[in-house]
Amino acid sequence: MTDRVVAALQALVRIPTVSDRDPSRVDTDAFDRLLAELRTQFPLLHERLELTRVGSHGLLFRWAGASAERPVVLMAHLDVVPVDGEAPWQHEPFGGEIHDSEVGPAIWGRGTLDDKGCVAGICEAVESLLEVGHVPAQDVWLSFGCDEEVSGTAAPAAVEVLRERGVAPWLVLDEGGAIAGGAFPGVKAPLGVIGVTEKGTTSLELVAEGRGGHASTPARNGPTARIARAVLRIEKSPFPASAPAPTLELMRRLAPHLPLPLRPVLAPLLGRAERLAPVVTRALLAAGPEAAAMTRTTVATTTLSGSPALNVIASTAKAGLNIRVMVGDTVAGVVDHVRRAVDDDSIRIDVIESGEPSPVSPMDEPFELVEGCIGEVFPDAVATPYVMMAATDSRHFTAISEHVYRFAPFRMTKAQRQAIHSYDEHLGVADLVDGARWYRLLIERLPR
Repeated sequence: MTDRVVAALQALVRIPTVSDRDPSRVDTDAFDRLLAELRTQFPLLHERLELTRVGSHGLLFRWAGASAERPVVLMAHLDVVPVDGEAPWQHEPFGGEIHDSEVGPAIWGRGTLDDKGCVAGICEAVESLLEVGHVPAQDVWLSFGCDEEVSGTAAPAAVEVLRERGVAPWLVLDEGGAIAGGAFPGVKAPLGVIGVTEKGTTSLELVAEGRGGHASTPARNGPTARIARAVLRIEKSPFPASAPAPTLELMRRLAPHLPLPLRPVLAPLLGRAERLAPVVTRALLAAGPEAAAMTRTTVATTTLSGSPALNVIASTAKAGLNIRVMVGDTVAGVVDHVRRAVDDDSIRIDVIESGEPSPVSPMDEPFELVEGCIGEVFPDAVATPYVMMAATDSRHFTAISEHVYRFAPFRMTKAQRQAIHSYDEHLGVADLVDGARWYRLLIERLPR
């Protein structure tokens, strides 16, 4: 297993399948080569599973099991985000090279963590089981999207195929949480975080307009000044913080692993959610940006535009806001909050993308299967639910299944998690092998 899955991930990383919201800017040849490479690396999977193409390059495989009563969907995506040419990568971002790292020998490159590692791990698990003639207890579907990074159409198309075939998945598993080291201050044990819901993704654009003109005769409160003021007002008006049910459960499971001075503080509150919530909220807010994002809807100003020249006053200035909508909040409430914070009727607020939070999946038998496999492959990890901050293709599958979970079975340090969508993305060789072993165990453990 080791040599094949490592070589497969290296080969996939070397193919720059960068997605773009503008289809004309997508290198379709790269995606063609990736699909051909998948067939080369995993021939039995392609020979014995039924394949349906979705979208431009999305794949939906069906592995017939002994029963179709409780089908399972394993998900990943084939596309990656672009590489910033100015970023200080230690190694070639599309090289797929093996070099030392803080986790030992690792495969370096864009997509190792997000999300070609999952693609390789899932395919290796299936290929190795096919080699020994395994028949899964239930139908297993593999859904590999090709435009997840741009909120594309492949995943919704896969959902429609399953809906038309009457498939109501018993379990859907996509990327998301991981075996996260250093996730909470003072806690030595890694957390096996399983996303039981995810924040909604909404994008707004603030637009200020004016006469413009020559930079030598500026007027007060021009478009750029009003946009700058609006951005600062939004930053000074954070959304209310609270701890939803999955976060409270996370803290209950985490409590025995907290530093000794904190345990007596939380112990009396663990059985009373209404008393625990304020304490948990304050603790997470103080624990840094990664933890604080678990408590509220977040707003990030991501794009700014104004004048096309240094000596020209902008006639139109814009600011783009990327908002991750917390469970319990709504897009309509988010827009109202931003409007009140800006407090300027001259600024227009356009909704560019609208996405509500996903429903919270229950922690019953399907969750317990995922949890149990974590305990076997990663015995030192504390398996726990959490609210996922980023968006995944799995949010579309909540329309056909109430059991949608988000977990990538790889150990990831804090530095590795920070490298996702950034530079120096890498996945440990041993961690990739463990991840493939985890997927195989999950398939073997499907209930009859």
